[in-house]
Amino acid sequence: MKRIARVFPRRTRATPTDELAFVGEPPMFELDVDEVHISVAFTWDLPEAERLAREWSSIAPVKIGGPATGMRGEEFVPGRYLKPGYVISSRGCPNRCWFCSVWKREGNTRELPITEGWNVLDDNLLACADEHIRAVFAMLKDQKHAVEFTGGLEAARLKWWHAEALRGLRPKQIFFAYDTEDDWEPLREAVDVMMAAGHTLHPHSHVLRCYVLVGYPGDTYKAAEERLARVLGLGLTPAAMLWRNDRGKRAEGDWSALCRRYYRPAITHAHGRVQAQGVLL
Repeated sequence: MKRIARVFPRRTRATPTDELAFVGEPPMFELDVDEVHISVAFTWDLPEAERLAREWSSIAPVKIGGPATGMRGEEFVPGRYLKPGYVISSRGCPNRCWFCSVWKREGNTRELPITEGWNVLDDNLLACADEHIRAVFAMLKDQKHAVEFTGGLEAARLKWWHAEALRGLRPKQIFFAYDTEDDWEPLREAVDVMMAAGHTLHPHSHVLRCYVLVGYPGDTYKAAEERLARVLGLGLTPAAMLWRNDRGKRAEGDWSALCRRYYRPAITHAHGRVQAQGVLL
């Protein structure tokens, strides 16, 4: 079996930590590997990936890949490019969101063999066939770690049986998304379904969360905070996700301060409780 060094331009929570996973330059000690794979998640890290390819070329033949390259993802191997516990059971998405590159890179939803893990990162799990979703839920039920859906679930595709099955998994986190105004009504309906199935909303629980896209072209600080407050008013804990273009450029203004207030649940509720009062839902 080939020994592959996996190299990442930056460390994230999902970056592997085994002996053949590296962030940045080659180590000072001698390294016996057959190949070097540089995995790039963000387009703005591509120049750094090119630099790292030159640095690592003296160690072994180098390949650059990952979502940022536009390369279509194939099989998912647990622990290879994501820390053990993260799992992907499908790739692609039938939606054509203007801000998202998934459909351009991966095409429509395609199901993969289901592997072990507890933090689901599928592009759009609920776009899969019911049989596949049931199989994923069955796998998750056998895990010894708290289940998370940090890849997000599309509210518009949520069914009653999904909500019941999710409750049985006793998840640590489930994320929905409020990216455009078209997401609002499906999000409201999904909250009703989740509540009817017995899920608990804040302030009693922070399990149900929602990504809120902010800082995109034409957005304003006031409008973004109003959207975050609306989500909070629904009983979901919002997480502000700052838009960037392909070069990593953000909108002008102090968007980082807003994102800091609306990312960690405890800080979110401390700052957002007043803003949520009186918001028309």
